[in-house]
Amino acid sequence: MLSRINSVKTSFFGKGAVSLLIPELKKMGIRRVLIVTDPFLYKSGAAEYVGKALAEAGAAYAVYHHVQPNPTVEIVNDCITAVKTLQIDLLVAVGGGSAIDTAKAASIVAANGGRVEDYEGVGKSSKPGIPIVAVNTTAGTGSECTSFYIVTDPVRHSKMAMVDPNCMVTIAVNDIELMMSMPPKLTASTGLDALTHAIEALLARGANPMTDRDALWAMETVWRYLPRAVRDGRDEEARTQMAYAEYAAGMAFSNAGLGMVHAMAHALGGHSNLPHGVCNAVLLPYVTEFNAEHSTEARERIPEISKALSLPDERPYTLVRALRTTAMELGIPRTLKDMGGVSPEDFGSLADLALKDACMADNLYTPTREEVIKVYENAWSGI
Repeated sequence: MLSRINSVKTSFFGKGAVSLLIPELKKMGIRRVLIVTDPFLYKSGAAEYVGKALAEAGAAYAVYHHVQPNPTVEIVNDCITAVKTLQIDLLVAVGGGSAIDTAKAASIVAANGGRVEDYEGVGKSSKPGIPIVAVNTTAGTGSECTSFYIVTDPVRHSKMAMVDPNCMVTIAVNDIELMMSMPPKLTASTGLDALTHAIEALLARGANPMTDRDALWAMETVWRYLPRAVRDGRDEEARTQMAYAEYAAGMAFSNAGLGMVHAMAHALGGHSNLPHGVCNAVLLPYVTEFNAEHSTEARERIPEISKALSLPDERPYTLVRALRTTAMELGIPRTLKDMGGVSPEDFGSLADLALKDACMADNLYTPTREEVIKVYENAWSGI
């Protein structure tokens, strides 16, 4: 089997890790930087916290602080305009997946030309984007270490999935100081996003021994430390372990692929502007059950997941029940109906979007349109 492993050149972890950027940026000779972040992190001082390190490295910086959840083509185009106008030679994303994905999209388009819509799919760019430093503030998306980025197309009401090694960041930073203030709901949803990444990577068509190692360790660590991080955001050990776990899960899925959960979640998020981590957490048990029923290979790998999660037995039913129970205990809605923002009348169009999503090709079993609709219906009713 032929495999390709993409990874970040340099990664920093730990409380105060942003300070480690200073010598690295000095070596790179960076002069003009654009910080890409959202309004909350701009007002909270997180952008300024990173900006101080940039200034100490001798770089002049501006701040683009208009990123929104599920960033749209319009947001990306706005960011690209800033990049070109200011003649930026480094993007520094400060935030979770939305900020990092915005920076990746702007980086690729600014370097390669065209429109962001041109890069939907796998490996569509011809050359690397503008260098990116990703300062991650959540423990879930793995965006700082993956070859994926997601942009919402408001015209089609869908999320465009881009898979492209040319978007890999140059330096990834997981500074626990920036994660301590994450509220419990965001901690839970992003943590379960990381768990979904790990499980889908293990069950993806591109799984290999290296991605399996990362995926299994990540799911074991998330299962152990996420409840602690949700209970006490100042638990430094739990925050640190979650940062390592979400990174490992990101490395796993970036190189193995994802699957049906993400394809269906992208459709939900693009159609109804629903939070990605919550969509994944709600759908994960239902898709896991579906894959176990329809794929012999998926069914054979479930005991590995059950062992990593220290479940009492290896039956698919036990895993599915544990996923549902844990998500509910962490404050995640049990069903799509409880989540709101979508109705059964949408399931046909959502299924069409999910089947076109790049992540669906990685699923071990390729579902029919009717089967995707049925999983949405089960996730709606809680069956």
